[in-house]
Amino acid sequence: MSLVVKPNFPDYQTAPVQRGFNPYADNGGSVVAIAGDDFVIIGADTRLSAGFSIYTREQNKLFPLSSTTVLGCSGCWCDTLTLTRILKSRMQMYQQEHNKTMSTTACAQMLSTMLYYKRFFPYYISNVLVGLDNDGKGVVYSYDPIGHCEKRTHRAGGSAGALLQPLLDNQIGKKNMLNVKEEPVSQQRALSIIKDVFISAAERDIYTGDSILINIITKDGIKEETFQLRKD
Repeated sequence: MSLVVKPNFPDYQTAPVQRGFNPYADNGGSVVAIAGDDFVIIGADTRLSAGFSIYTREQNKLFPLSSTTVLGCSGCWCDTLTLTRILKSRMQMYQQEHNKTMSTTACAQMLSTMLYYKRFFPYYISNVLVGLDNDGKGVVYSYDPIGHCEKRTHRAGGSAGALLQPLLDNQIGKKNMLNVKEEPVSQQRALSIIKDVFISAAERDIYTGDSILINIITKDGIKEETFQLRKD
């Protein structure tokens, strides 16, 4: 009679093991935009980070698409580079085919279609598109990851979007204020509010900081400004 000895494998070698894979990375950042009667201002911080590591303090997150249209992106940086590259290519194809620059309204619709096309594997980005419409009035378009578009006069997105949007609703939209008449915001006040909300975000959000890059869009073109934030 022979004795058969079975190998004694540990449980972790015989039990099924689940492996996880996450293709996304959140590189932080915030975008704020305010539109007026004849202008629109968009600002984004320049910090690019992951977790508690800062990759760079000087990353531009605003992408001019034409002389009257700018896209602000925050979130997964590799998705941002891919989306903006395709978007600029399509705008160039439109220019060559129709011999004119795509309007802000048409660009907003095209971006919505592009995001919806990727709905089963969406871009992990918070997009805010701003510009001047056909009447020269400032417009702000915000998107969810699968392309739903909302047209507003003010919008905050990115890692500090949930902190900043209520402040914009109060100061620009006059929400939760009694006996106050909503009036068009001036360019100087809009610029001041954007700087104030970013200072507030830098105190509460570690993914927002270093400095702000601001684009002021008018009928004369795009003007750039920078504003320093705290760096810790």
